Amino acid sequence: MKTAFVFPGQGAQYIGMSLDFIQSDPHNLEVMDAFDKTHATNLKQVMLEGPEENLKQTSFTQPAILFHSIAALHRFQAHCKVKADFVAGHSLGEFSALVASGMLSFSDAMHLVHKRGEYMIKANAGVPFAMSAIIGLDAQVVIDICAEASSEGLVQAVNFNTPIQTVISGTAEGVAAAGELAKSKGAKRVLPLVVGGPFHTPLIAQASLWLYDEMKTLTFHDGNIPVVSNYDALPCVSGTLEREKLAKQIISPVRWVECIEYMVTQGVQQFIEFGPQKVLSGMIKNINKDCQVFSIDKIEDVDAVVSAIG
Repeated sequence: MKTAFVFPGQGAQYIGMSLDFIQSDPHNLEVMDAFDKTHATNLKQVMLEGPEENLKQTSFTQPAILFHSIAALHRFQAHCKVKADFVAGHSLGEFSALVASGMLSFSDAMHLVHKRGEYMIKANAGVPFAMSAIIGLDAQVVIDICAEASSEGLVQAVNFNTPIQTVISGTAEGVAAAGELAKSKGAKRVLPLVVGGPFHTPLIAQASLWLYDEMKTLTFHDGNIPVVSNYDALPCVSGTLEREKLAKQIISPVRWVECIEYMVTQGVQQFIEFGPQKVLSGMIKNINKDCQVFSIDKIEDVDAVVSAIG
């Protein structure tokens, strides 16, 4: 049975995340303290104590989720010999996948996603924006709705999470118009998302350039495990090529359904999610009900998953 390790993106964070991993492993504490010192932040305190408003800030959220994901992965690897045939992550989570693949060091990935969060907010340049999840409509219907609503403002389908859950992003006017059209066409829900920018659209194109320049200052190794990229839903082991894909990913759709479907066609039957909550596990089951899906959020989950998979 082939296995894939997967990693969540923004939105999975919660106050108190990573507490057990930090308390149980001095190396995790060292990584967190080094990050706070280098970047003059209080990320550890915000993760463990809040306030929630700070944790929701993209420049905090992104390194917090990556840290939690990799701490969970390392704990699992210390107790289980199961290896991944593929790794993948949802948007931000692709950076966690690079650490799992060996393309990036833990500390370099933390630095990059912190900067990525800053760039994604800064690049919007004050344009009123919005993002909403459209639930209950086929992805192509949502794409068509965005095309129809684009006369009101830029709006695009940007996260293809499940066959009937697609996130749209763009200007406030464009997203509002698309949301109303979606309701008229039978969407079960149109759920506005609390975000810091019009992510995965050309409205933050400058962030792609800034991130690429930042990535060029760090070492990207060739990977030990293929990373299935959000950008094209294809595997990659080249650190140089993956760096280019990550820059494009900021302004391109997250093709999550295609990523999962590709891995299934390659024989993956077992997915293990590492990170806060169980966001991806639910998505994967909605993409392919025949897959075995496990989730590791806390230390106690490690023993349960190891026992379940033998």
